Amino acid sequence: MKKLDPAITDYYDTEVVRMISEKYGYSPMEALRQFVFSRTHALLEDEETGMTSFGAGAVFEIWEAEKITGNPGNSVYIWGE
Repeated sequence: MKKLDPAITDYYDTEVVRMISEKYGYSPMEALRQFVFSRTHALLEDEETGMTSFGAGAVFEIWEAEKITGNPGNSVYIWGE
């Protein structure tokens, strides 16, 4: 697995964590924990998955699909292509 450039990961972390905090009322630290330890984040970190073709809003939706269903693959952004 080739890891994504940390600068790119930091961008997504900042944006997605903000969205998680706003929607779910988590503190920024809890939102970061929820995101960083998710399968969605693992997919994002793997450069080979191509997740950076999605904007931060789409990555948030993928994370949310994982939170609700337990599988990020249930997101329309994954199975809808």
